[in-house]
Parts: sequence; C-alpha cells; structure tokens
Amino acid sequence: MMQEINGFLSMIDNYIGGSPAFVILLLGTGIIFTLYLGFPQIRYFRHAIRIVTGRYDRKEDKGDTSHFQALSTALSGTVGTGNIAGVALAIFLGGPAALFWMLVTASLGMTTKFVEVLLSHKYRETDEQGRIAGGPMYYMKYRLNIRCRNGKLIKTGYWMGSIFAVSTIFCSFGTGSLPQINSISNIMFSTFGINHMLTGGILALLLGLVIVGGIKRIARVTARLVPTMAILYFVGAIAILITNYQNILPSIASIFTDVFTGSAATGGFLGATIKFAIEKGVNRGLFSNEAGQGSAPIAHAAARAHEPVSEGMVAILEPFIDTIIICTLTGLTILSSGVWIEKHQNQFQPADTFVLEGIYDESNSTHKNQLTHFLREDEKNDVRKFSGELQVVDGIIIGDVTIIHSRSVAENVLVKIEDEKLYTGSLSCERGDLDTQSEDVFLTGESLVHSAPLTALAFSRGLFGNFGQYIVSIGLLLFAFSTAISWSYYGDRAVTFLWSTKYVTVYRMIYVAGFFIASFTDTTVVWTFSGITIALMAIPNLIGILLLHKEVKLTIADYWKNFRKEETK
Repeated sequence: MMQEINGFLSMIDNYIGGSPAFVILLLGTGIIFTLYLGFPQIRYFRHAIRIVTGRYDRKEDKGDTSHFQALSTALSGTVGTGNIAGVALAIFLGGPAALFWMLVTASLGMTTKFVEVLLSHKYRETDEQGRIAGGPMYYMKYRLNIRCRNGKLIKTGYWMGSIFAVSTIFCSFGTGSLPQINSISNIMFSTFGINHMLTGGILALLLGLVIVGGIKRIARVTARLVPTMAILYFVGAIAILITNYQNILPSIASIFTDVFTGSAATGGFLGATIKFAIEKGVNRGLFSNEAGQGSAPIAHAAARAHEPVSEGMVAILEPFIDTIIICTLTGLTILSSGVWIEKHQNQFQPADTFVLEGIYDESNSTHKNQLTHFLREDEKNDVRKFSGELQVVDGIIIGDVTIIHSRSVAENVLVKIEDEKLYTGSLSCERGDLDTQSEDVFLTGESLVHSAPLTALAFSRGLFGNFGQYIVSIGLLLFAFSTAISWSYYGDRAVTFLWSTKYVTVYRMIYVAGFFIASFTDTTVVWTFSGITIALMAIPNLIGILLLHKEVKLTIADYWKNFRKEETK
C-alpha cells in the first residue's frame, strides 16, 4: 500500500518539483534579480546586520514583532529537518554534488527572499482582531490584477493569491507538520527507543499549547529556541570535523568534482546522475531555506518597520545562516565521516524496499552497473522486480532474490514479527513490492540509511563518540519543533486570507492532528508529499515577483533616497 501511495506521489512530483522547468524557474528567478538589482545579497549584507540589531528602529513603527523576532520566527520555520534530514537525503540521492546545488540555490535565494519579503511587507494588512496579516497572497491581491481596455478590472490577483493561500495550507502540512514530527519520532526511536506514537502525542500537545497564543507567543518561543539550537548544533558539527580533519579537504573537493557528471558508485552508494544531483540539491535547498517559496514573507510581514525594504534586507541573512552555514556543516560532517557510503543496521521502510529476481553482488562490477541503471530508472536495464510468494524460515528469506533497501543491496536481512520474534511463513510480492502489512511483519538488516538517522550516525564519529547522536536528536527536536510552530502561523494567515479569522481554530486543530499522525507514517511517503507542496507554493510566488520587478527596483531606490536624507539630518 505504501509503495503504491509513494509511487503515485512520485509521479506527480516528477511533473512539478522534479521537473527541469521548476529548477529553471527557481534558479532563473534568483539569477535575474541578482543581476537586475546588482548583487544585493553582497551589497546589502552588512546593512542587514545593522538593521537586525535595531539601529534604525523607530518607536512609532507598526507591527507585532521586532526585526530580530521576525528573523528568528522565519529562521525557526526554515532551520529544521531540511538542515539535518534534508541535507542527508540530498547527499543520499544525489551524492556530494547535490550539496553544491544546495549552496547555489541558497546564494541566489538570498536575493529572491529579499524581493519576496519586500513586496509582502509593503502590502500587509491588519485583520479584524488587530493582528498584522501579510504574505505573497496580499501583494498578489493588490498588484496582479488586470485592467481591460474598457477600464474594467479583472481580479486575477485575488485568484492568484487564493491559489497561493491554498498551496500554503497544504504546504504547512507538507513542510511544517508532517516531515518535522516524522523526523523527530524516527530519530527518537533509533536513538532512545521511544515509541513513535508516544513522541507524536507529547509533542502534538505542546504544539497546540504554543500555537494557540498566536504570533506574539510564537515569536517569544522561537527567539529563545533558535539561538540555543544553533549553538548546540554548531558545537557538535565542529567536533566531528575536528575528529575527521584529514577528510575535510577531500570532502570539499568531492562537492565540486562531480558537479557536472554525477557521483560515481562508491561503497554501498550506487551512483547518481547529474540530473538527480541538481534536482535533489535544488529541491532540498529550497526545502531548507524556503527562498522563493513565499513562506518567510508571512513572518516578516509582522515585523515592526516603517517601510518594507529594511525588512527585505533582514531576510537576506536567512539563506546565509540556514543553508550556507548550517547545511554546509551538516554536509561536511556526513561526507568527512564516510557514513553516506556505508551500510548500517536498521529497520526497513516499506516504501524504500524492493525485491529483485536473482542474486546481485555489489562487488561484481557487472552487477553494480546493472543495479545503477535500475536505480536511475534508465530505459536500458535488464533487472527485473520479483512477483510471487516468498518463503521465510526463521526470519530468513529463501530463494534467489535480492532485497534492495534505501537504494542499496541489503545484507543480513531478517523478517520479524512486531514482538521481535523471527517470522516463518510466506510473504506475497507483486512487482517488487513486498506485502508486510497483511502478516504484520517488518524487515531488518544492513543497508544505506538516509535523512536524520544518517546525520546522527555522522555525529557519532566525532569527539563525543556515541553521545554525538544525542546532539542530533536534541538538535532535531528543537529545530523541527520550532519549524512546526512557525508553519502553523503561515497556515493560519492563509486561512485568514481565504475565510477570515473565525476558521483559524479549526485549521489549528487539523494541523495538530496531522502532526500526530505523521509521527508513525512512512518516511519516504512524507518526504515525497513534501516535495510536491513546496513546488505548488513556490510557482505562483516566483511568477508574481517576476511580474513586479520594476516596482521592486523603484521601491529600493526610494528607500536609499530617504535613508540618505535621514542620515544627513
């Protein structure tokens, strides 16, 4: 069942987030604005730091949060599983080259985020409860309407804003709720053995208590969580790099050497195409820093400021902190520790598991090439998925078959019942998909791992030894939980835009319920759904800011003119 769901979602994702057109739109928008505005991510970086410190604040500024609180809230929405699990997933799927494309996405994303925050802050509103409501849906509502020759105004902006708002609601689950708790529950189970549902239940209760207080309570919580979790994670990552210092330069080299070729098959890793590296690097980069997605502008719209450009400049810092610093640290720990090409004991995810006809040995170069073509889904591959009944005796699968898990040949595979007893009986298999649900069994063995467990393994290879994985567990708990908090706010602002504030409570209840359910849902399905929702949200926002490029430039020019007048007073 999970394989079928994931297969259906993957097909959709291939036409949206996995499409070359989406990559071109995302990177192209960043390139266009970087050149059009004269590299603002470099020119305005120092000025942005001064703004965050409150140097230019005014008492009469309108808003619900300070610049630092808005930055913290937006960072808490971006610094999450993307930095721990997302980087690991990108390297797992695309090899070291995927990290290069994450960094490219972040560098260009600094400009994209500057532009989208500027526009969203400029067209913010006050809702019926007196709270600031802003985001891309509002600049779309006011600035993307079409006036006909006869003078009639067609409200295309409102409908475009509505599409964005609906996508934001879906993405609040796909980015903020489901993958966050799924990663937390998985790493709590693998590190401490805590039941997935118990983790989900406790954190769902805490989430409900925080988000009911709205943006002011969210801002207070995230302003404390973000600096704490960043310092904790930074110390842990540096400890890994110190231990594996001899591998740092080779790791950095690997990020750049395979950029235009795709990573070669090494160890248990069976190689990735350049298309895979770019696609996953860009997609995970967007998931990590959300530049162009249109989410952070919703948080920044609430910031106290008398004009929009300064808040846009504050947003420049987000992709830099989130991806260029934190994601690079994560990537280097994974690469320098070598865990990404090693097989580890783990419990198999159903959606990541396939059964192949015949015995395949990775030490055999012919077999390795065959498996690489199969995993790349090349048209010319002679690997066949198994269909039929598999006999299992004392947990061991009998017959000439190969189990593929996490894009690697699984070793020492055992079939177990929920109480850890070895299973004896038969299992149905259709086109490689093993039916484990009807017999209530699961598979364990040695294979590659990905997402948060991979990062946890990397952190166990440092000065702190096995204690390092606890840093990842605690860091992910703080990272992901704060992300879930921030995304609940993004969702309720979208609900406010569509249906007014009276439906926000209903949304919050559904959001918390989805958060709990995702704690024990298949990881692969959750991440595939996430990729779809991210693209659906980003596409209308990227189109919108491109259409308003002239207004952006004029607004920036007015800011500097007024700023110089203030400075000369």
